Amino acid sequence: MKKVIFTLLFAFTLVSCFNDLDDDFITQCTVPTNIQISDTPHESAIISWEDSNTSATYNLEYGISGFMLGLGEVVQVTETTATLVNLEANTTYQVYIQSICSDNVSMQTEVVTFTTAAPAVIPQLLNNLSDLNIFSGTLEDLTPSIYAFEYDLTTPLFTDYSHKQRLIALPSGETMQYVDNGLPAFPDNTVIAKTFYYFNDERDETLGKRIMETRVLIKQSGAWVTGNYKWNAAQTEATLDTDGSVVAYSYVDNSGDTKNLNYQIPSNTDCFQCHSNNEQILPLGPKLRSMHFNNQLQDFIDNNYLSNLTDPSIVSVLPDWTNRDDYSLMERTRAYFDVNCAHCHQPGGTCDLLSSLDFRYETPFDNTDIYTFRYTILARTQNYLNGYSMPYIGTTIIHDEGYDLIEQFVDSL
Repeated sequence: MKKVIFTLLFAFTLVSCFNDLDDDFITQCTVPTNIQISDTPHESAIISWEDSNTSATYNLEYGISGFMLGLGEVVQVTETTATLVNLEANTTYQVYIQSICSDNVSMQTEVVTFTTAAPAVIPQLLNNLSDLNIFSGTLEDLTPSIYAFEYDLTTPLFTDYSHKQRLIALPSGETMQYVDNGLPAFPDNTVIAKTFYYFNDERDETLGKRIMETRVLIKQSGAWVTGNYKWNAAQTEATLDTDGSVVAYSYVDNSGDTKNLNYQIPSNTDCFQCHSNNEQILPLGPKLRSMHFNNQLQDFIDNNYLSNLTDPSIVSVLPDWTNRDDYSLMERTRAYFDVNCAHCHQPGGTCDLLSSLDFRYETPFDNTDIYTFRYTILARTQNYLNGYSMPYIGTTIIHDEGYDLIEQFVDSL
């Protein structure tokens, strides 16, 4: 009898233990799945996922790519979506998600990676150049925003032997449109920027450079506005300078000679004098005929920067004034005059009422009055005299090579 009672008690105890294990069994909190990154503007990201757990909350840990798990930023949410804010633009991030159930937590998800967008270029004349977002990264590196592209010219304007970086930033989804050989039609909110700089030693670019200014043109409501940004000595920022400035600078040229400059940053009034035609401000450089070399126009078409043009060969080419092999002395000099003088000396230009000269390349030579005033042109380009020499604005020294070209041309007439 005792054996029977003991057996029954043992069996009851055994059954009770198994019932306790069933009652206390905890379902493992599952890992979130199907993680989606639906939006990544330049300073935030929206993340969503799926989860089979009931009544779970979630921890998101994130940081710049390569961060150590446990040392990142942590966000806790109750829904299967989260918005991460105050992110750095154009930066790759990693994020992990973990479900938190009532009794336990899931494993971390596999790493999810996303990259924020670069900030859009701002089509406004703000006080600091950096706020326009024309450049990305360290400002003095002059790395263009991903929304801007560089261009170059066959015959560029002479500005005291400075180097220039030329950029155009078009608004999202917009293009320049072909009209003719001159300026394309630019959409509103286009930003054109030209940065002027010198290498400390022209023989060795690795010795650094000095950036002087960045000139900005912005098309707003159908009209162009101008602003010049003066770079600080530390090369960390440039600020809007409406009155103009003079920057003293010395550099070593390709011959090893030290050149001393008093570089002039033009005022807004100066900008209007050169960029004005019939009282309207216009860009000067980015004419299609001046950009028609090194396959630039085809590149613009291929990258959806330029529309309404399928065959770049229909666009004329402004000669390279230094190219003696392919162009005559007349062609080269006329191209030089066009770029350096024609913005003022043409119908509607600021010198239209003061002079009969018309330096546009397309004007027939007999209609330019260049022959009539050939010796005056020679005299006003051979020496620098403020208020007399030409170009009237934008230079403080003589362009020796340009003057040699003009002298040869005048002698040939």
